[in-house]
Amino acid sequence: MLEAVLGNLDIFLFLLFVVMGYSCGTIAEKRHYKSILKREKELIKLMLVSAEGRFADGAVNESFLVSGSMVVSNDYFKRLLAILRNFFGGRVKAYESLIDRARREAMLRMKEEAAARGAHMIVNLRLETSTIGRSANKKNRVGSIEALAYGTAVVMNRP
Repeated sequence: MLEAVLGNLDIFLFLLFVVMGYSCGTIAEKRHYKSILKREKELIKLMLVSAEGRFADGAVNESFLVSGSMVVSNDYFKRLLAILRNFFGGRVKAYESLIDRARREAMLRMKEEAAARGAHMIVNLRLETSTIGRSANKKNRVGSIEALAYGTAVVMNRP
């Protein structure tokens, strides 16, 4: 029995590292989503709209540009799932979660910057996403995903 284990030690180590990598990635993603949900609840009252802001004369005390960005790296397990999904067709949920996390985190960072500077709302929100990294320009490959959120923070004159 021991000889069989030692003879196939490389396979056992490979499987061990695969399980550990998948587990660590899943735990890290769940922690990040938990953090996102907590911070979204804290900043729910800071209004965020994609429409252009039009205000009455004297209603705005100050306005300034705010932005937030996030880069999320693709792991090998998500890449493997995406390759299989591309082969069989259908939604690529592995990449959807990457984009969702990056977008939400970028908007949260933007809101946190606005809140720290006393803004009451953010208008004219814009979101951009892009792929970056060594494999970003190769066909059907994604290295990392960047999300950039920016808009105009507005501090209102309040009586």
